[in-house]
Amino acid sequence: MSLLPLLLLGLYGACLLFILCFSVGQWQLTRLALRAYAGPSSAEPPAPASWPRVTVQLPLYNEQNVVERVIDAAAALNYPADRLHIQVLDDSTDATVALAAARVAHYAAQGLHISHVRRPSREGFKAGALSYGLDQTQGEFIAIFDADFVPEPDFLLRTIPYFYPDERVGVVQTRWGHLNAQESLLTRLQAFGLDAHFLIEQVGRTAGGHFINFNGTGGVWRRSCIADAGGWHTDTLTEDLDLSYRAQLRGWRFVYRPGIMAPAELPAVMDALKSQQFRWTKGAAETARKHLGTVLRSAQSLSTKLHATFHLLNSSVYVVIMLMALLSVPLVFVRAHNLEFKLVFQLSSVFLLGFTPLIYYYYTAWKLAQPQGRRSSYPGFFLLFLAVSMGLALHNSRAVLLGWLGQRTAFIRTPKMGSRRAGARRYRTGGLNWLVALEGLLAGYFLFGLAAGLYFGDAGLLPFHTLLTVGFAAVCYYSIRHAR
Repeated sequence: MSLLPLLLLGLYGACLLFILCFSVGQWQLTRLALRAYAGPSSAEPPAPASWPRVTVQLPLYNEQNVVERVIDAAAALNYPADRLHIQVLDDSTDATVALAAARVAHYAAQGLHISHVRRPSREGFKAGALSYGLDQTQGEFIAIFDADFVPEPDFLLRTIPYFYPDERVGVVQTRWGHLNAQESLLTRLQAFGLDAHFLIEQVGRTAGGHFINFNGTGGVWRRSCIADAGGWHTDTLTEDLDLSYRAQLRGWRFVYRPGIMAPAELPAVMDALKSQQFRWTKGAAETARKHLGTVLRSAQSLSTKLHATFHLLNSSVYVVIMLMALLSVPLVFVRAHNLEFKLVFQLSSVFLLGFTPLIYYYYTAWKLAQPQGRRSSYPGFFLLFLAVSMGLALHNSRAVLLGWLGQRTAFIRTPKMGSRRAGARRYRTGGLNWLVALEGLLAGYFLFGLAAGLYFGDAGLLPFHTLLTVGFAAVCYYSIRHAR
């Protein structure tokens, strides 16, 4: 018996086991979320006796398509004027600077307390800008909105009361809405994935008393919580997740309100989506590298430690999927020429049931997010979502590995197009590169695996190879099309 087939089987089995454990965790979060939705709905707390000072921070970097929109939305917030300060934290190097300055001057002339903050350098990227702005304001609470967000006028009036009377509430996070979910297939797939996070994961973790995360925008911090947790750090690309864990390890409580929505724009082109995915997946790996050991050594309950582990290792799933995918094609030949492994393959197929809880997890989110009449298309849409997610595995695996290795990279913001597509500046985060070519080659590689399975009359890996072929081909196609 050759050692190589055994090694391939062992690695593939370990990957399946990891997916099973991750999937079971998502199933548990789904159960917790459904229990929370089925329980009595809590009324919004009453307004505080005296409204506190609030600073609204708008971190910007070269966003001329949306800069005026986000400043207008912040200026329209319904809150006592003498208690509100808006900071436009502008690190831009293009026409965004002039647009922001003009808009700030417009509202300042109307009596609004609004500042156009320009730093000497872009050191620390977004985290550095937030920290710099914090030193120049007296707000007791800090609301943060990225450039593509359009908060509703009552956002502060609905979120600030949740900080009272519990002084250990450090964050109130709200659910992201989608301004352009129906713009294209790409935006619909993103909305589908994000809805699962905001309608199931965040709700489930909150209901179970586990760690959640501030999502970087669309939420409010208590200033003293930021200070107590050590302030904004610049050593990860997900400064939000990093500070969230430091604060919760210090005993601060986070409140998540899915009923309050902060609408935002989804990336409409593949290079923008890839830049966002790179930042999220690499930053999550960096944060896991930084905090996972501390979490496991903490006094938290075992269940909270387990959920926190899979939360921090969420992006590492892409590495597991990529490894499984690469191993799957040789396994077609191992199955065909090593009949003595037949029982092993039959047993390993049991672990494929690990995908069943994920189907349930996403279906539950789909039901909660979609109008009643659209649910019938779920199976096909879910398979397409799964395929494209797999197609991003190479790009995201590279990001995760760089994060785990501690290799520093720049913070590449996700450019948006704004509501006026005609004449909008097309910001690019990169052109065609070797990664896109490799994605195309991998689509051919998995197509070869699919054909080999058909040739040998073995349909065991056929669904997997079909999804991989479609996913990598789609990601490669959109990368080329949107780069033109």
